[in-house]
Amino acid sequence: MIPFNRASFDGKELSYLATAVEGGHTAGNGPFTKQAERMLSAMHGGAATLLTTSCTHALELSARLLDLQPGDEVIVPAYTFVTTASAYAWNGARPVFADIRPDTMNIDVDDARGLVTERTKAICIVHYAGIGAEPDAFAQLADDHGIALIEDNAHGLGARYGGQTLGSFGAMSTLSFHETKNITCGEGGALVINDPALLERAEILREKGTDRSRFLRGQVDKYTWVDLGSSWVLSDLLAGVLVGQLERFAEIQAARMRIWERYADELRGWAAANDVRLPAITPSAEHPAHMFFLVLPDDTARDRYIQHMQRHGVMSVFHYQDLATSAMAERLGSVRECPNAQAAAGRLVRLPLFASLSTDEQSQVIEATLGFAR
Repeated sequence: MIPFNRASFDGKELSYLATAVEGGHTAGNGPFTKQAERMLSAMHGGAATLLTTSCTHALELSARLLDLQPGDEVIVPAYTFVTTASAYAWNGARPVFADIRPDTMNIDVDDARGLVTERTKAICIVHYAGIGAEPDAFAQLADDHGIALIEDNAHGLGARYGGQTLGSFGAMSTLSFHETKNITCGEGGALVINDPALLERAEILREKGTDRSRFLRGQVDKYTWVDLGSSWVLSDLLAGVLVGQLERFAEIQAARMRIWERYADELRGWAAANDVRLPAITPSAEHPAHMFFLVLPDDTARDRYIQHMQRHGVMSVFHYQDLATSAMAERLGSVRECPNAQAAAGRLVRLPLFASLSTDEQSQVIEATLGFAR
């Protein structure tokens, strides 16, 4: 069976892991943590970057930095991973769900604009599949209303929009290094801080609410409890693996792009003949080949396609459910009709895409797909 994903550790990842063990600093804020943060900062124009144990925790850290109060609202897309919404709900805000565009699967700026009220504290956009979600328009919308823009950039490391790096448009952005992402350390994330005024408190919150980061820099002679934080610092063991991956970033991206482009070229005719939509790349977007998805005509066709691929030895998987009609949305008073998100939840399917996918394996995926009729 060709898996949906297979992480590739073909560089110095395991060597660095051993180095961290031998060096004796395996907790966070060690030499590999600092190196990975410098590398990620350089990829984001020098913005301060803090490694976290997951993208979920990076989102929760961003929520804490907003100082959310009862009655506050945060606008999020209805079609996203649950923690894009739960991070803000967990910290006291009510998530307000915006529908998505039917072409890119990204949050619809026009729908979001109509949801802004005096209670809106922030908008968190998701760059689905690493395709920029009109971040310039959302940055303007946030500026017009004096609210924060946060970019959930779990899919988009290295991608650009209008020539500008994704993750650099908002006050903060988040990254994921889960095993399904282009660059991985198994589990991990990062908070990119574009607003320097947020950095000192972000460091405190990430370090259990203490000013330990200032102590380690020699700015204070001891550290103490100064805020309500949590333990969100990534182990230096995993940071070592991450450094090995980041050193191979160009190589991994080139391999993934070759695979993405072959899917696009060889499935275009089949898709048109079977009323299947392929990913839409807007003119301003430079995507990172994070995901190749198909949008089938309906949920029945999608389910049949997944079963067909499984019979041919290929794992293809659906993606998010519509959060705006979830049980938690009902509990939070956030239920809303988002027809495009509902359609995507029933029709979208993802194909295997990872750097070590061989030519023969991809041929098997393509041939099986070409053998499916709606």
